[in-house]
Amino acid sequence: MEVFTQDVSVRWSDLDPNGHVRHSAFYDYGAAARVAFLQKHGFGIEWMMKNGVGPVLFREEAKFMRELHMSDEITINVLITGLSEDHRKWNMRHEIRRGDELCCVLDMDGAWMDTRARKIAPPPQDLVETFESLPRSEDFQMILPRKK
Repeated sequence: MEVFTQDVSVRWSDLDPNGHVRHSAFYDYGAAARVAFLQKHGFGIEWMMKNGVGPVLFREEAKFMRELHMSDEITINVLITGLSEDHRKWNMRHEIRRGDELCCVLDMDGAWMDTRARKIAPPPQDLVETFESLPRSEDFQMILPRKK
């Protein structure tokens, strides 16, 4: 599977008083790219509600490199940086670019939640297969179980 990307134009509502994109808008861009990826592959909100599955985030971290301004055209990609053997847990990265210029990197740790049992659980096989086919980052690592 090729790298999934989402194109976005920076909006007025994304700006802070200094005239550049506010820090929290970068997180919104990442969330929009993740949701668009899932939707494109048939795992939108309707599928999640029907199957009692939803994503949860444990950590989301941004590294800011370049300012973005009103009307900048940006691209956000979706890469897998880690998966647990049972696919319950995953690590993901979004690189936010203006053309070839890397402006921000978002790294996150997440998992699939059984929304009925309200606990982390392995996802259905069709979702496993989709995540297995996602492009992996150069620093991809298997997520090992926590030692008790």
